[in-house]
Amino acid sequence: MHLRSIYIHPEKFPTVDHYPFNLEIFHQTKSLALNTPITFLIGENGTGKTTLLKAIAYKCGIYIWKGMERTRSINNPYEEDLYKAISIEWANELIPGSFFSSQHFRNFSQIVDEWTALDPGIINYFGGKSLITQSHGQSLMSYFRSRYKIKGIYFLDEPETALSPKSQIELLQVLTQMSRQGHAQFIIATHSPILMACPDSDIYSFDKKPVEKIDYEKTDYFLTYRDFILNKEKYRAELLK
Repeated sequence: MHLRSIYIHPEKFPTVDHYPFNLEIFHQTKSLALNTPITFLIGENGTGKTTLLKAIAYKCGIYIWKGMERTRSINNPYEEDLYKAISIEWANELIPGSFFSSQHFRNFSQIVDEWTALDPGIINYFGGKSLITQSHGQSLMSYFRSRYKIKGIYFLDEPETALSPKSQIELLQVLTQMSRQGHAQFIIATHSPILMACPDSDIYSFDKKPVEKIDYEKTDYFLTYRDFILNKEKYRAELLK
C-alpha cells in the first residue's frame, strides 16, 4: 500500500456554481480510506468518479496525457481544479505512477513510437512491440502487462472500454497478480462487473451521498447483468414487441 487516504475539503472550493464543485457528493464526502491494494470507483456517468480520480492523480504529482486541445463552445475554468481542494496521506514516501485513459491512449502510443525511433530500447518498457501496430485491445494489454511490473500507484479510467470480456478477465488477472506482489496499488474508475470481481479490493459507489463502500453482489452492475442473463428470454420478448 502506497496511498492510505484521500480527504476532500469543501471549505476550499473556489465556487459552488460550476462543475465539479456544484456536485453535492463532494460536499457530503469527507474522505475515502484506501485499505486494499485495489480500489474501484463506480457510479453512473456524471457522478464525479473520473473527476476525483484525476484530482487524486494530479495531487500525487502524476502527469495525465491528453489529446489535442480543441476550442469549446463553453469553457469551465474550474473543471480540473478539484485537486486543489483535496489532500492525500501516503503510507511512506511519495511513489511515482501513471494515469491510464483509453480516450487518450492512441495519442500516447504515437508518442511512444516517436521515442522508440530515437531510442529503440524504450519499447521494452511497453511490451517490446510497437503499440500502434497492434489492435487497440492488444496494445492495451501489452501496456498493462509491462507497465504494472514497475513499483508505483496506478490510476485507470474505464480501462474496459476497448477490451473484450476475455481481455477484461486477462486484465483482472494482471491487476490481481501485480497487487499481490506488493509493489503496485491501483485506483480504478469502471463500469465493468468483471473487473469489480477482483479479490482483495474495495468498491466505492458514487451513486450514494456521501460516497460509501459497497459489496460486489449489491452493486447495480452485478444485479443488472445477473438479471439480464437469468431472464434474457424475457428481455428478447420485450424487444420484439
